Amino acid sequence: MKKLVVFDLDGTLAESKASLDAEMAKLLTALLGIVKVAVISGGDWPQFEKQVLSNLPHDEHLKNLSLLPTCGTKFYQYAGDWKKIYSEDFTADQKGKIISSLKQALEAAGFKVEKVWGETIEDRGSQITFSALGQQAPIEEKKKWDPDFTKRKKIKALLDKLIPEFSVRLGGTTSIDVTKPGIDKAYGIRKLRDILGIAIDEMIFIGDALFPGGNDYPAEQAGVVSIRVRDPNESKRVIEAIVACLGGVQPTKPPDEKTG
Repeated sequence: MKKLVVFDLDGTLAESKASLDAEMAKLLTALLGIVKVAVISGGDWPQFEKQVLSNLPHDEHLKNLSLLPTCGTKFYQYAGDWKKIYSEDFTADQKGKIISSLKQALEAAGFKVEKVWGETIEDRGSQITFSALGQQAPIEEKKKWDPDFTKRKKIKALLDKLIPEFSVRLGGTTSIDVTKPGIDKAYGIRKLRDILGIAIDEMIFIGDALFPGGNDYPAEQAGVVSIRVRDPNESKRVIEAIVACLGGVQPTKPPDEKTG
């Protein structure tokens, strides 16, 4: 029996930078009532507060929830309030080299963006994130920019040569995440194992970037049974099935209904 269900956030539980919708919040609340849940995403803590916590009931079920911002480089647990367990932060010199290398790789890749919404390079302390269209870009614009990951794979290939001492992963819809070497979602999975005392074979991971180079892929490499989803709607159907299996609750929609 599985004891922990681990999720990616953007593209899995919610659209990029968007909050959980009402149906997803209801399903996650039901899941938290029967099993431990963790969320590992490239976003920083404020994104978790906005996208996840503001849409869940503030009750005892939060003790079953672990939150790992910036691809597992930070870890928060609930004990009446949210406490930071660790944060694998960069030094100032490391940040400078990563940001400089990002700018160099972008210039070499030759991708010109006519309009951006907010900052394109964000310092998240333990992670540097590049968002091609800016942090506040509309989801419709994001989906059009690099749907097959071709642009970001080219940028990543350049970065891998410029900063081989760091981990470079594709995340979200238009983003690239840079962390310390070995500090990625696999690291987060192992921290969940050690802190919660749950074996890796007792976990399930659900994400939309479970492909080589995707920022969910290290979780699968860590040995977790993984389910790749296309979008939050598909994640809802997976959660319904898990709740039904673990909690004996019937799905909220007929099994033969199309998921869209």
